Amino acid sequence: MNQKYLIDRRTCIKGIGASLALPLLDSMGWAETISNRRAPKPPVRMGFMYMPHGVIMEQFWPTSPESFRADTPPILQSLTPVLDQCLMMKGISGVPIMPYYKGAPHALELSTWLTANLPNPDTRSRVDISISADQIMANYVGAHTPLPSLELATMPQTHMENQAGLNEAYYSHCSYRSPTQAVPAEINPRAVLNRLFGQTDQASQSAQANPLDRQMLDLVIGGAKELRRTLPQVDQHKLDEYLDSVRAVERRIAAIEYRQKEAAMEKAGMRASKRNDADSPPIEIKIPEGDKRSEYMQVMCDLNILAFQTDTTRVSTYIGSTPNGVSYPELGFTDKHHSTTHHRQDPEKIRKVAAINEFNVSQFAYMVKKMANLREGDGTLLDNCIMMWGSGLENGDTHERENLPFIIAGRGGGSIRTGRYLPDTKGNQGDLLTTLLGCAGVPLDRPIGIATKEITAIRV
Repeated sequence: MNQKYLIDRRTCIKGIGASLALPLLDSMGWAETISNRRAPKPPVRMGFMYMPHGVIMEQFWPTSPESFRADTPPILQSLTPVLDQCLMMKGISGVPIMPYYKGAPHALELSTWLTANLPNPDTRSRVDISISADQIMANYVGAHTPLPSLELATMPQTHMENQAGLNEAYYSHCSYRSPTQAVPAEINPRAVLNRLFGQTDQASQSAQANPLDRQMLDLVIGGAKELRRTLPQVDQHKLDEYLDSVRAVERRIAAIEYRQKEAAMEKAGMRASKRNDADSPPIEIKIPEGDKRSEYMQVMCDLNILAFQTDTTRVSTYIGSTPNGVSYPELGFTDKHHSTTHHRQDPEKIRKVAAINEFNVSQFAYMVKKMANLREGDGTLLDNCIMMWGSGLENGDTHERENLPFIIAGRGGGSIRTGRYLPDTKGNQGDLLTTLLGCAGVPLDRPIGIATKEITAIRV
């Protein structure tokens, strides 16, 4: 089969119209085996993993570019085996928080992290910010996968605190589908398997998509189109936001149906995807039975890996914790993360914060090291990803934002030169996000948030 005869997915969609209940995605491949030609280049995926309250800077930043990989700082020790596939940049500043001054550090640290923008100070009680970087990418690549994006979190997104009168969503959400729509995250690993991948943790079972769900969705969407013509512009906007949520459910159902079809083909001995024979098989997901935070976070990382490996999505976010009283008993103490970060130079509190920092980086390291060992195309899964770990504060003690901690892992399909530490980057949060989206091949009609330029030193 010659490359020029492969059907473009968008062309296919235009032709099959209403038969999209079982989408045949080019990302998952045609069922027949294609031989005697080079496999297509794997797509670039992008993932974001968050930790609140900043880091102990002296134990996080390398001492020099020359010793970056040879003399690894304590907090980064778990990344040592893959530092050659990482990039660190010191000097990325956060969004200036005026007119909020110091009145809302924790609402702003997460809400600005992927938007690089402040919430609108004139409409504080409701969500009004800007679309986030992950959703910008999802809008561009989401049509190629069953799910446009995957949002995960460790804790319920229910924290409420009246900081500067800001809406509670700003404390626990980093993804915004539109300026007025925060994207909820899934916190239950079993629910992710059931609802996003159409399977359970038991290999013999599979989640069933309810035909009634699809019928109801068809009725809702059809009726809404008629209703929209009669509504004023403000109500049309509200209805459009509602329909966005409905379509997200529709995609979830389609993803489950596709997985069921693929599983049936494999059971019948037919090759269901266009994976290379040398590619690593999809990883196995096991739901932990205990209550150890590390095991919980690692299974969420595994779900992220599986979603990328099977091309279920190419965009993910994982909020490792939110600023609302998290503790880490398995580290040998039960002090709350937030209160401990206000250490006022107390050595014991600094030790505990550094241990929390090291713990969170080690979960990120668990994920990227696993990705680095999974074959894909001519390299590894990590080679074809851009994974960003970071925080929206520099220092939890004083709430500074001038030098935010970031770690970039993965080469982005060959667009990023890794194995380096850049100690004097001179850029802001928006500049970084704008550059990373460019490395992922996402065209932008404007910079993200406060961005003014690309950070060219990141690129190959």
